[in-house]
Amino acid sequence: MTESDILIVGSGAAGLTAALNLADRFKVTVLAKGKLNEGSTAWAQGGIAAVLEPGDTFDSHIEDTMVAGAGLNDRATVEFVVENAPAAIERLQKLGVPFATEGNMLHLTREGGHSHRRIVHVADATGWAVLDALLKAADAHPNITMVPDQVAIDLATSRHEMRYSGAGHVWGIYAVDRRTGRVVVHKARATILATGGAGRTYQFSTAPKGATGDGIAMAWRAGARVSNMEFMQFHPTCLYNTQVKNFLITEAVRGEGGHLKIPETGHRFMPDLDPRAELAPRDIVARAIDHEIKRLGLDYVHLDISHQPPAFVREHFPNIHEKLLSLGIDMTVQPIPVVPAQHYTCGGVIVDRDGRTDLPGLYAAGEVTQSGLHGANRLASNSLLECFVYGEACANHIAAHWDDLPPPPAIRPWDESRVTDSDEEVVIKQNWTEIRRFMWNYVGIVRTTKRLERAQHRIRMLTDEVNDYYGHFRVTPDLIELRNLLQTAELIVRCALHRKESRGLHYTLDYPETLDEAVDTILIP
Repeated sequence: MTESDILIVGSGAAGLTAALNLADRFKVTVLAKGKLNEGSTAWAQGGIAAVLEPGDTFDSHIEDTMVAGAGLNDRATVEFVVENAPAAIERLQKLGVPFATEGNMLHLTREGGHSHRRIVHVADATGWAVLDALLKAADAHPNITMVPDQVAIDLATSRHEMRYSGAGHVWGIYAVDRRTGRVVVHKARATILATGGAGRTYQFSTAPKGATGDGIAMAWRAGARVSNMEFMQFHPTCLYNTQVKNFLITEAVRGEGGHLKIPETGHRFMPDLDPRAELAPRDIVARAIDHEIKRLGLDYVHLDISHQPPAFVREHFPNIHEKLLSLGIDMTVQPIPVVPAQHYTCGGVIVDRDGRTDLPGLYAAGEVTQSGLHGANRLASNSLLECFVYGEACANHIAAHWDDLPPPPAIRPWDESRVTDSDEEVVIKQNWTEIRRFMWNYVGIVRTTKRLERAQHRIRMLTDEVNDYYGHFRVTPDLIELRNLLQTAELIVRCALHRKESRGLHYTLDYPETLDEAVDTILIP
C-alpha cells in the first residue's frame, strides 16, 4: 500500500501537467500503466492549436471548434480552453519543447476545420517532444514519484473503507503491479484520472495498445456520470499496410497541400463533396473516404503530396517520410495508401471547468473526459491543448481547496485468497478479438439501429462470460483491459442507440437528419 497527497493515474500530457503544477506544495504520485512514455501523448504527430498568428482571433478559434463540434460544444468551456492556449504554449517553451520556428517566430501549420494557421508543432512528432520535456521536468522534481507498470483495476471508494462512511469519496485506486502480479492499493486525498481514451475498442485504431477505456470504465463503476460516448472520432488517414496496423498520417499532410485521390483514376474527390475539400473537419473527410471505398470496392484511397517539392516534404514530415521509406513508399514521389481508423474518444467522464467529476476527491483531465470542449467532433489539435489547460485546472482547484479534502481512511486490501490462476487465457484473447471486430463492423463510421442492437446483444453475452471469469480467477492486466473494453463498448452502444439523429461523428442511416436542438447524451449509473 502506498499513500501520497495526490495520485495521478496516467503519465501523459494531462497527468504530468497536473503533477508539475502541484508538486511545489504537495507529494504527488504518478502511475503509468506500462512504461512512462507509452501513452497516447507520445503518438501525437500534428501539434497544438493556439491563436498566435497576426490576424487570427480567439473568436475565430472558438467558432472553428463549435462548427467542428456540430453545435454540441459547451461554449463557455470552448472559450476557457481557447483563451488559455497561448499561455500553455509559453509554458511548454519554458520547459524546453523545441517548437518549429520560421525566423524569430513559431512556425504555424493549418489543419482540417481551422480557418487560420494556428498549429504549433515539432516537425511531425510533437507528442514525443512534449512528453520528453514533461517527463524530464517531472523526473527532476523531488516531490513527484513516477511508478510504471501499474494496471488500474478499480477506484478505491468509501465502500472499500475498513469502516464504511457512506460518503461516496474516492481515495485512490487498486492496481496490479506488472512486476509482481500482486494488487496494490494506492491512496491519496485527491485522485486525478488522466488515463486517455478507448480507441482499442475498435479493430482499427491509431491509439496505443493501452487505450482500453480504463478510466471511463472505473469512474462509471464507481458512480460517475458518463456522456457522449457515441462520438468516436475516426481519423481519415491511417496508413493502409499489412505490416503496420496503426500508423497515423498526420492531418498536417492535408494542411500542407495533400490531396485525396481514387487510386486507379487519380481523381481528387473531396472538392466534389465539400467546398473545404481536404480541409473539411475529420468526420466529413472520414465519411467521404469510407463512402468512396465502399462505393468502388477499394481497399484504400491515396493521399498524395508528391506535387510539393521533395525538400519541403522531407522538412515538414521527416518521421513519416522515414517510416514510409522503410515500407517501400517514397511520399515525395508516390501517393500514400490510407484508410480511416478510430482516433479519438470525444465522450467520457463528465467534468466541470475545474476538472471535477461527480465523485468527491476525483478529478479527470484529457481524453478520458467529456468537458464540453469537443462536442460531436473534436477539432484537429485541440486534444493536447485540452490536456494542458485541464491538467492545470485540476491542479489549481485541488490547491485552492486542499483544506476541504479529508485524509484517506484505512482501505481494505485486495482479497486474493478466493481466486486461482487461470489456465484458460485463450478466453481473454478470443473475447478481445470479437469485441474489436463487431465494434468496427456495427458501431463504426456509418451505423444503423439494427447494427447497434446486434452489437449490444453480443456485449451482453460477453459481459456475463467475462464477469464469471473475473469472479473466479486472479486478475491479470489482460483480464482488466478486457473487462474495461466491454464496459466501454456497452457505454458507446447505449449512447449511440439513444441518439435519434445524425450529428458530427455519429452518423446513422436510420436517422440521417440533424435535430434543431443539440443535446448531450448523459448516462447515469
